[in-house]
Amino acid sequence: MEGVRVLEVAQFTFVPAAGAILADWGADVIKVEHPVRGDTQRGFINMGGFQLDPNRHPLIEHPNRGKRSVGIDVSKADGQEVLYEIARTADVFLTNYMPAQRQKNKFDVEHIRAVNPNIIYARGSAYGDKGPERDVGGFDGTAFWTRSGVGHALTPEEIGGALSQGIPAFGDSIGGMNIAGGISAALFHRERTGEAVELDVSLLSTAWWAAGASVTQGMETGETMRSLMPDNVGPTVNPFLGNYLTSDGGTINLCIVSPTGYIRDAFEHLGLPDLADDPRFSDVMPLIENAQAAVEFIRDAIHSKPFDYWREHLKTMKGQWAPFQSLVELGSDDQAIANDMIVEVDATDGGKPFRVVRGPVQFNHEPLETTRAPQASEHTEIVLMELGMDWDRIEAFKNSGAIA
Repeated sequence: MEGVRVLEVAQFTFVPAAGAILADWGADVIKVEHPVRGDTQRGFINMGGFQLDPNRHPLIEHPNRGKRSVGIDVSKADGQEVLYEIARTADVFLTNYMPAQRQKNKFDVEHIRAVNPNIIYARGSAYGDKGPERDVGGFDGTAFWTRSGVGHALTPEEIGGALSQGIPAFGDSIGGMNIAGGISAALFHRERTGEAVELDVSLLSTAWWAAGASVTQGMETGETMRSLMPDNVGPTVNPFLGNYLTSDGGTINLCIVSPTGYIRDAFEHLGLPDLADDPRFSDVMPLIENAQAAVEFIRDAIHSKPFDYWREHLKTMKGQWAPFQSLVELGSDDQAIANDMIVEVDATDGGKPFRVVRGPVQFNHEPLETTRAPQASEHTEIVLMELGMDWDRIEAFKNSGAIA
C-alpha cells in the first residue's frame, strides 16, 4: 500500500481498525480527530471492567498504530476547508460517522467527491447504509453480538439468559479487516477501470458473514445451533468432537472432524487402546452408532489426568485438538510468537514497549514493522506543511479553532 493515502474521519474501533490494517500494509493513514478531545475513545477509562492507563491504552493502540493524527474541527467552515485540502491528495476516505453528521459537517460522499472525484469512499455502520435503520447507530455489542444471533448461538440454552460479549471491540476488529479487504479490491478496480467506488461494511453484515455457514443452515432448516455447557458433548455422532474437562478443571478440545484413519491413534493417545479393537468403535460407522458410549470412556479418561499432562501428551496425536486457553495465555504461546503475531511499539509514556496484535495477513513471512498510535493532533503541522500550506495560514487556522 505504499503510496496510498487514506483519510480517516472515524472514532472508536470498527472503522479505525480498517485504517490500522491499511497502515500495517504501508498506506499513509491520516486520522482526523477533534482538536480538543480527540477520538472519543481516548477518554475511555474502563475496558471490560478493568481500569485503563490513558498513556498505555489498548483501545487506542490496537486500532490506531501506524497512523498520523491531525486535529480538525470539521464542524467549522475553516476545518472543512482543511479537510478538503487533505482529501484532494487522498486515495481513500474512511468514515463511520452517521449520515446526519456527514451531511451537517459536509463530508458526505458528494462533498468529498466534489474536491476529489477519484476518491474511494468507504463507510462503516451498524446496520448498513440502506433501509429503515440507516440512521440507527450501534456498537459491536449491539449490532455484531446481540442482534445478529452470534451471542445467542454462543450462549448455552441451559443458562436461561444471555452471555455478555466478553471481548470488547470483537466485531469491530473483524469488521475493520472486512473494510480493509474491500478497500483493497476497490483500489484494484480503480487501477484497472479508472472508476472510484463507494463501499459499505456493517457490523451486522460482519457478524452474519462470520457465522455464515450456521446462518445459511438456519435459513434452510429453521433450526439454530447453540453452544453446549462445559463437559457436555451432547447428542453426537462423533465422540472425537467436543470439549472434555481435565482433573484440574482445564479443558481439552478434540476436533477430529472426520475420524477415518484416526481412530486407533486417538484411542491410544487417550489411554484407551482396547477401544480401537472393540467392534463398537473400531470403524467409523459403528463409532457413529455408539458415539455416546465412546463419549463416556473419553470423558473419564481425560478427567483422570491434569491439563498440563494432556497438553504435552497429545502433541504426537495425529488428529486435531487444542488446549482451551485464555487470551492472556496466547501472548506467551510459542506458535503465536513464532508467527510474529505480537508486535512491539514504543509506548507513549516512554516506558516498556507496548505489545499489540499483528493483523492476520503476513507477506513473505516478514514480521510487521509499525509505530505506536499517535497522540491526538500530533502530526497536524507536519501533514499540512507537506501539503504546501504556509505557516501563516496554519497559524490562522489554529487561531480560529479549526485545527490543533
